[in-house]
Amino acid sequence: MTHAGYKQFCPLAMAAEVLCTRWTMVLLRELMAGSTRFNDLRRGLPKMSPSLLSQRLKELEGAGIVERRAVRARAGSGGGGHFAYHMTESGKDLRAVVEAMGMWGQRWVDAKLSLDNLDVSLLMWDMRRNLNPAPLPKRRTVIEFLYRGLPAAKRAWWLVVEEQGAVDLCWADPGFDVDLYVATDLRTMTAIWMGLTTVAREGDKVVLTGDAEIARKMQSWLGLSPFAVEAKRKSA
Repeated sequence: MTHAGYKQFCPLAMAAEVLCTRWTMVLLRELMAGSTRFNDLRRGLPKMSPSLLSQRLKELEGAGIVERRAVRARAGSGGGGHFAYHMTESGKDLRAVVEAMGMWGQRWVDAKLSLDNLDVSLLMWDMRRNLNPAPLPKRRTVIEFLYRGLPAAKRAWWLVVEEQGAVDLCWADPGFDVDLYVATDLRTMTAIWMGLTTVAREGDKVVLTGDAEIARKMQSWLGLSPFAVEAKRKSA
């Protein structure tokens, strides 16, 4: 690691030297959520600079927490090889640590403070990878989110759910017929995603237009934050 460190033999201090540098824990969150490519990690960490992301990956690799593996380019793609980042056994052993920190934050950090840090790119990326396709029709389903109050370039987002369950996120019109339009504001959608409220509870703040059955099941297919269960426990 590049910082001075605590210079203590205590295992907690030694672990903190590895894990408590800026962005490291949220980078581990992204890796544990299944992101392995550099660009996918960037989408989950949109405010982290590429140079710092590269540095942190190298540090985690040096600490034996992450390993970098070469990925062959597809035949005929014309590109060279790329790399993917995977957790080692040491890294996988940190899952309980990362989850415990997230649960603590969900339980004890003021929700109003959390909702001051709105980020539509991160929200939609999280929604894409946690969406539950089971309640949706067994065909391609397209859901367009329209966030009022945001700049035009960030206002519209599309989730495309294929028949087999694969989910893609588009920030440009994918050209498919839309099954459901979801018009809301970013703060409301973030609060729903975090488990602080529900679609039904927000009423007119979430306007659903399109397939009535998909709209009715929105709370089921939405797929909340992995830490939302803690919010429910807190409010119970």
